[in-house]
Amino acid sequence: MSKLLNPFSEYNNPLSIKDPSFVMFKNAKVFVTGHTGFKGSWFLTLLNRLGAEVMGYALEPQTKPSLYDVIGGDHLCKSIIGDIRDAKKLHQSIIDFQPDYIFHLAAQPIVRTSYEIPAETFEVNGIGTANVLDGIRILQKSCIGVMITTDKVYENNETGQAYKESDRLGGHDPYSASKAVAEIIIDSYRKSFFSKYTFPKYPKSIGSGRAGNVIGGGDWAPDRLIPDIVRSLSENKPIEIRNPKAVRPWQHVLEPLSGYLTLASKMTKNPILYGDSFNFGPYSNDVLTVEEMTQKALQIWGHGEFVFPELENQPHEAGLLSLDITKAEKILNWKPTLNAHQALEMSLDWYKKYYNGDPVISLMNEQIDQFFYNEALSN
Repeated sequence: MSKLLNPFSEYNNPLSIKDPSFVMFKNAKVFVTGHTGFKGSWFLTLLNRLGAEVMGYALEPQTKPSLYDVIGGDHLCKSIIGDIRDAKKLHQSIIDFQPDYIFHLAAQPIVRTSYEIPAETFEVNGIGTANVLDGIRILQKSCIGVMITTDKVYENNETGQAYKESDRLGGHDPYSASKAVAEIIIDSYRKSFFSKYTFPKYPKSIGSGRAGNVIGGGDWAPDRLIPDIVRSLSENKPIEIRNPKAVRPWQHVLEPLSGYLTLASKMTKNPILYGDSFNFGPYSNDVLTVEEMTQKALQIWGHGEFVFPELENQPHEAGLLSLDITKAEKILNWKPTLNAHQALEMSLDWYKKYYNGDPVISLMNEQIDQFFYNEALSN
């Protein structure tokens, strides 16, 4: 990596205050799928700060602008542009790199898009996940794998209950169903190849993280609330709200990423005990409707308005969604650091500075340091 070209060169020091268990990532070889996406780009930033050697495997950035380009992602990892459905290329990349950790973030992540390309969504999210797990299986060394799914993997009965990891999996829309399929695939591989019975032959451990509705600076994906809000505000257009009463477990992107790192660090210490599925979301009393989030966004931004367009024949999207994070709290000692309002403030502050032409890379690192400072205090 060229120090002169690395936009994070002034941040090569470790996090100012961090969980001591994260020191195991220093000089570790970490393979990340989906590294060119919004969440993947934030994760590259964290891993860079932790001193990890990273290889990323993903498609080209899917939005313009893209956070990956903003942060100069090619200088933070060895980037392989490839499709997770290309098992041969994926497996060869994993074998060549010989990773200590694999974090699988690559996905077709948009609910509304899944109605347009349902078969492809199942292929990417289901078979793609199986391909990653197969790559871990054939790797001739010990390895920790953390597979990332979603809060939408549960069969949602719209009662507003907070779903536990043991609740029934399912999904109305192709995206949710495809992620439930991914969880079933993960569980099958865990039991077949990565259990305590097979550990002597396959010294590996597989966990999965089910995150809430993630927000943060640098997300420009279509049909997502915060990017839609920011696009409208930056162009001085009214914000169009499709599902104002829909309730979601909003959380800043650093929340689940800290959860994934925590899970991986615990699995390193005890692969059998911690190789399991965990919810990473806000507290159940910190969920807001789409309309409430939009109102808060306007207050923080300082101006703007929203409207309720007349929409017909809209695809189904869940109305009520909440996660029970008790398992992560008790077993991993993980808990949320920010509430929804703080997460929204951090996100919009990032976008404001970006559209003002201010250096968002330094802000990004300041937010990371502040987040982990607050996390350390809360623990």
